[in-house]
Amino acid sequence: MTQDHTAGPTAAPENPAPWRPSRTVAVVLAGGTGTRLGLGIPKQLLKIAGKPIIEHTLAVFEAAPEIDEIVVLMATGHLADAQQIVDKAGFRKVTKVIEGGDTRNATTRIALDAVGEGDCNILFHDAVRPLVSGRIVRECVNALWTYSAVDVAIPSADTIVQVDEDDCITDIPVRSSLRRGQTPQAFRSGTIREAYRLAEGDPHFAATDDCGVVLRYLPGTPIKVIDGSDENIKVTHPVDVHLADKLFQLAAAQAPRVTDERSYTEELTGRTIVVFGGSYGIGHDLAELARRYGAQVFPFSRSSTGTHVERAEDVEAALKTAFEATGRIDHVVVTAGILEKGALAEMDQDTMDRVLQVNFVGPVIVARQSLPYLQQTKGQLLLYTSSSYTRGRARYALYSSTKAALVNLTQALSDEWAEFGVRVNCINPERTATPMRTKAFGEEPEHTLLAAETVAQSSLDVLISDLTGQVIDVRRAPGEVPAQPGPARAERDASLADAG
Repeated sequence: MTQDHTAGPTAAPENPAPWRPSRTVAVVLAGGTGTRLGLGIPKQLLKIAGKPIIEHTLAVFEAAPEIDEIVVLMATGHLADAQQIVDKAGFRKVTKVIEGGDTRNATTRIALDAVGEGDCNILFHDAVRPLVSGRIVRECVNALWTYSAVDVAIPSADTIVQVDEDDCITDIPVRSSLRRGQTPQAFRSGTIREAYRLAEGDPHFAATDDCGVVLRYLPGTPIKVIDGSDENIKVTHPVDVHLADKLFQLAAAQAPRVTDERSYTEELTGRTIVVFGGSYGIGHDLAELARRYGAQVFPFSRSSTGTHVERAEDVEAALKTAFEATGRIDHVVVTAGILEKGALAEMDQDTMDRVLQVNFVGPVIVARQSLPYLQQTKGQLLLYTSSSYTRGRARYALYSSTKAALVNLTQALSDEWAEFGVRVNCINPERTATPMRTKAFGEEPEHTLLAAETVAQSSLDVLISDLTGQVIDVRRAPGEVPAQPGPARAERDASLADAG
């Protein structure tokens, strides 16, 4: 359908009154039944990356400062499921969870009634597009200051062909002018209400797209298109479930930065942090930084305390020491790890066992032993992966695979432990200047490495945040050069490179 841009009775006046919405409402459309996925439950309730799809979607709008209110239109018979997700996640912006209609048109009408009268911005979004970004939400809302209807779309990478009833090509449109539509679709409330009012008089009215309703019944209204993203996929078919799950695994959150140092002191004074692998590198710098802000820190390692993370009795003793000294454990951090390079076929059994035990079995043991303590404080377990987790690397296959396993462990435990109020996150630093890396790769140009202190700072930001189930990327700032340790520390770190 093309739009007639000639002036008409519905065209915007040359000097329209300034738009002054009272609020911005996100309407999450969750009326699908999941029949194309072959499920017994609506697809929006299917879990991806440890959470129901609709929870991921709602979290984006909950976190968006541009959104004031969220209304959920849920599939018939599943209102209680949606309300339970909202209550458990603590979404404060969700004001209504109501039943949707039999068609998209009917659901939109119900949503408009639920939003009520008055001038406001309304964003309609598919609940099964959980990877919508805050950037897209922000640009939609911003565009409504100028336009009364906004769509989200991306260029078509494929050639589009038009066919007849016999599946024979009748036209091949020019690809450069084609876009693939996504959601959200955003409107000034008066515009979308008027479009549906006019549509009610059309006995042949049927649409699955709200911008299409505006396009047809308010032909003088420009519809602004903003850039969507390839990641903003709609989970419709079985393959989409796997794609979305992988995209969530690869997506990395950003650590919320605290600019006021007094906030660190307020958050960490009196807290107890246990660091496994705290004798050098990231673990050491994290311990020193946390102490500076008033935390009671207990670092454990093979070299300094004889603590082996792969030994349950060692981990139990370490946690008991910290708890008996302070009466609490708020955060447990596992930076311990070893990196052994070499072809898998050439590795001896002892080396393989050591890599697997320290890099994966150890964090699993720490997680199990830490839970009772973290339940008491509603604390956090913090693990560390590596950029190699996204794809196995030749000559350190075991290291790459164990780091990928830690990402899955993070996502699984964050879901398992949500009922206890315990958070689990994973730091993903790029190549970092640590003794372990120097031992494995030798001397490297300083400007190519991230400073361990930078990773420690981001780790602290995550510990005092509300994040859970996230992989947090830490990247080198432009021009950043790792600080050089003094001679004494350099000698000590070198001697500890095998200690973990």
